This record gives sequence, C-alpha cells and structure tokens, in this order.
Amino acid sequence: MAGRGPVGISLLTLVPGRVGGSETYVRELLKALAARGRHDYRVFLPSLAPDAGAGLPVKTVRGYRAATGTAGRLLAMSLAAARPGPLQREMEVDKLGAIHFPLSLMLPPVREPAAATTVLDLQHEFLPGFFNPAELAYRRLAYRWAARHSRLVITISEHARQTLLDRLSLEPDRVRAIPLGVDLETFTPDARLAREPFLIYPANRWPHKNHARLFEALAILRRARPELRLVLTGAFHEGRPVPDGVEVLGRVPQWKLVELYRSAAALVFPSLYEGFGQPPLEAMACACPVAVSRAGPLPEIYGDAAAYFDPHSPEDIAEIVQRLLADPGANVRRGLEVAARYTWDRCAGGHEEVYEELLSG
Repeated sequence: MAGRGPVGISLLTLVPGRVGGSETYVRELLKALAARGRHDYRVFLPSLAPDAGAGLPVKTVRGYRAATGTAGRLLAMSLAAARPGPLQREMEVDKLGAIHFPLSLMLPPVREPAAATTVLDLQHEFLPGFFNPAELAYRRLAYRWAARHSRLVITISEHARQTLLDRLSLEPDRVRAIPLGVDLETFTPDARLAREPFLIYPANRWPHKNHARLFEALAILRRARPELRLVLTGAFHEGRPVPDGVEVLGRVPQWKLVELYRSAAALVFPSLYEGFGQPPLEAMACACPVAVSRAGPLPEIYGDAAAYFDPHSPEDIAEIVQRLLADPGANVRRGLEVAARYTWDRCAGGHEEVYEELLSG
C-alpha cells in the first residue's frame, strides 16, 4: 500500500526534439519543482532522454523500448500498456506515495499509488484527419483510459478543461487547469536590437500548425512589402518545399530563439488547435508583437495583448498582420504585462497542490 513515499514522475514517452511544447512543459516543470523542493521525487526516464531530470533523482527505465519513429513509439507504448508488470517492478511503483504522468499517457498503467495524468489537449477529437488510423485509435483509447483511471487530471487551460469534461465525461472536481509558464529570466526584451523585416513562426511542421495558409498569407503581404520574410524554426521541415521569402532554420538553441523574438517584426501563430500555445507568450516576454489564430484557448491566454485572425483565411491573416506591423506599440505593452502573469514557479506550485492531494489520499 502506497504511503508518504516519493512522488514519481513518468516521462517514458518523451522523445527529445520531437514532441514540441510538451517537452518544454516537462523540462521546465521539473526545474521549477527542483527549485521549490517541497516534495521528494523520482523521475523515470526513457533511454532517449537521460538528461531530462533537471537535477531531481532519476532512474532510466531500460525495460521501456523507447523509439523515435511513429511506428516504433506506438509499439513501445502498446507493449508497456499490455504488459505493465515488468515496468512497474523496475520502477518500484509500490514504494511511491503518488505518481504523475505529464505526457498524457499513463505508462505504465497503475492501480496504486494514486495517479495524476496531464492531458495536454484532445486534438485527435477535433482534427482526426491529421492522424494515421493506428495513431488515432491508440490516442482515443489511451487518453480516455488514462483520464478515467487517474484520481486527478491536470490540463493547461480552462478551454482544455471544458473539453475534457465535455468529450470524456469526467467529473468536474477531478480536473484541474494549471496554466503553463514562461522563463522570464531568459525571454526578455533587448532594446539594443532593432526590429527587422521578418516574421517568426516557431513550430514543428505538423498539419495543425497550418503552415500552408501562412505561406499564402505571406505572398499577399509581400505584394505591398516585398522585403518581408518568414523565418521558420522547429522540426520536420527537412525536404519540404517552401515559397520565396521563407527561410527554414530547423531546430535552434534557446538563445537563438530568443534572438529571433527580439529582432522579428512580429510573431505569427496560425495554429488550428492548441491546448495552451506557448510561443506567443515567449515572444510577448521579448517585446515582440504577436498575431495569432482565433482558436481554442488562445484568446483566453493572450487576452487583448494579441491581434487575432481567422486561421482558415490567408486573406485575414495577411490583413491582421499588416495592421499589426503598422502599429505594434499597444500590442507590445500589453504583451509584456500578460507574459509576466505566467511563471513556471506558479505552474509548479499548482502541481505541488495536486501531488499533496494525491499523497493525502
């Protein structure tokens, strides 16, 4: 029977460089938890990410067959779900006081100790066509199972919380919305850098990130502003064609991303679906003007600090970005105020309250 043992945090499905904002979430959360030091932790890592513990006590779980490709990941997750016993023994889950699964899947499945699962989003419920049949079926089954078998469910916005209540029929008192944060010591303005004629979009080349419509909007913008460029960062751009005026940098280190935020004319974020949407907050913290899609939780998070457009309309994207570039001052001022509300310390504090509730039974 679990008692007041350590809090386990399972990151078995973490694939560095391939899971987008969820990787930022787990790495920054662990750093903030380590700095706060309220609980004793054990972080369980896959062999692909031995450095992800942020200084907390870790165990690399060799029994989990970590893989980078979609087929290999689905196989590893399916095996872990079908035969949880070996992983549970390797992780010594019977010695934990509670366990948290921050990457949306309860792997390995547990009955004890008390568990919390973070469900970052339910994109597959809204945009099923963006997933292959095997991945769609797995997500539908695994996300629902994890949410229903966790004592508490964490999500990252009120919009996402309401989605979970509606789509998975969860009890309201079991679902907690804990917003993500921004590293306000790293993402800061630099008045020494001049704004340059380029737009920045940091996003992996996934279908819901909506790059194609952004390319169409750029072509419209360049008719009046031929000097305007679009800079893309993130994974999966390799070998994908891009139109004139688009520069692909791929994955970049954090210092380079900060430099881009500090010098871009604006960040444009045309995503069709998000659970939270972190890059615009990072840009706001760097005094970069921000234009985003009117989708999901984005208006909830950014309030009046962003300029909003219809992500399905290249014409609307271009028109709103043009207006923003013409008069960015109020957007920048409000953006700095909004970004200051979201800290990783506050995010970690919300998680600690969940852990305390699990530990108390």
